[in-house]
Amino acid sequence: MRERLAVVVQGRGSRRRAAFAHGLWAGAEVAVTLGIVVLLLVVHQLWWTNRQARVGAEHKVRALEQEWGTPPGEEQDISGGSGETLPGAAVPGEPESPGPEPGPPSRPKPRWDQAYAVLRIPRLGVVAPVAQGIAKRGVLDKGYVGHYPGTAQPGEAGNFAVAGHRNTHGEPFRHINRLREGDQVQVETREGVYLYVVDRGIAQTSPRDTGVIARIPRSIVKPSAGYSEPGYYLTLTTCTPEFTSTYRLVVWGKLKAMRPRRS
Repeated sequence: MRERLAVVVQGRGSRRRAAFAHGLWAGAEVAVTLGIVVLLLVVHQLWWTNRQARVGAEHKVRALEQEWGTPPGEEQDISGGSGETLPGAAVPGEPESPGPEPGPPSRPKPRWDQAYAVLRIPRLGVVAPVAQGIAKRGVLDKGYVGHYPGTAQPGEAGNFAVAGHRNTHGEPFRHINRLREGDQVQVETREGVYLYVVDRGIAQTSPRDTGVIARIPRSIVKPSAGYSEPGYYLTLTTCTPEFTSTYRLVVWGKLKAMRPRRS
């Protein structure tokens, strides 16, 4: 007798299970692909942008140092030795002094996006170029520290206010929350080096708190934070909490000494 092959007829249930399995497999492939894309984006943001920005910033610092050439001379303490009013600063209740300020003579304003100074924070190991303006593309995303237009220049009376990224793109201000009273911040320009000493700060305030970068820095959100007298101030600002831009972290300092560059 000739044998016959068995004929298997696939029912609707089997076809549905096969379609379901195929759908699961396709969904898994899509999820894996999306996961890889997200991972690459994270790597790009957290590693590659930092690497690119840091390399570029380090190159700019070396270029500025070579351009300036001569080293600074002797350090001059301009704090009066015991917290006295700085020469040229106004005293409350008295007219502003017409005398010279301890900073450099008037100089041309830096060109927009131009790096013209170097900021150093020894405690944190930070060395970053300072450029005019706070635009992301032209300044901050290059790993630079950005100078707020309209605020004082290094060594001048008023408030030398700057901003920097806390995360990605070089993140020069990643750890400024670790700065404590008495820590030093140095700003070097073509004219010399200006030594600021950290004095106080605000752990969190609104992005609209423009008082923190005023000539006499004082928070308009937290009026108890800040100063009430004219002086020679430094303001560092960055976003907080980390990986967000919800609030601003602020660190303030006062000018302690300067070292003019040798002629």
